[in-house]
Amino acid sequence: MKIRSLPVSLFAALIALVGALAPSIASAAEPRTIEITANDQMKFSVTSIQAKPGETLKIVLKNLGTLPKDAMGHNLVVLKPGSDAAAFSNAAVAAKATEYVPAALKGQVVAATKLLGPKQNDEITFKVEAAGEYPFLCSFPAHFVVGMKGVISVK
Repeated sequence: MKIRSLPVSLFAALIALVGALAPSIASAAEPRTIEITANDQMKFSVTSIQAKPGETLKIVLKNLGTLPKDAMGHNLVVLKPGSDAAAFSNAAVAAKATEYVPAALKGQVVAATKLLGPKQNDEITFKVEAAGEYPFLCSFPAHFVVGMKGVISVK
């Protein structure tokens, strides 16, 4: 078997090309990070997110509040397009044992943070596969009703 070698100039050009493409290949795989804060006034700092189909998002939720978790816990639950966020919130009231994510509706959940107490953080990473409106909410009792909700618009 005869092995042919590449001319040094062609080999160097290939190495340069791979080196030039490597950062863009790596960054394409990295999720886009969105930081959202929650507070004792039951508000998310971000209520609208734009994304593209197939994009991977990393949402970092930070609870800036000071009230105890049992009185003012916060989470962020992303639902599939077409889900009824109000119905999910209503069912969540009875789901304290599962951090207010009702087991019967878990099939509607794309991703969810844990329930956070004061000064705690959590993050979720997920891919929005298809175009549509992905509602998100805090499922702690009454928080959705007073406006702790938003939407990820995928176009």
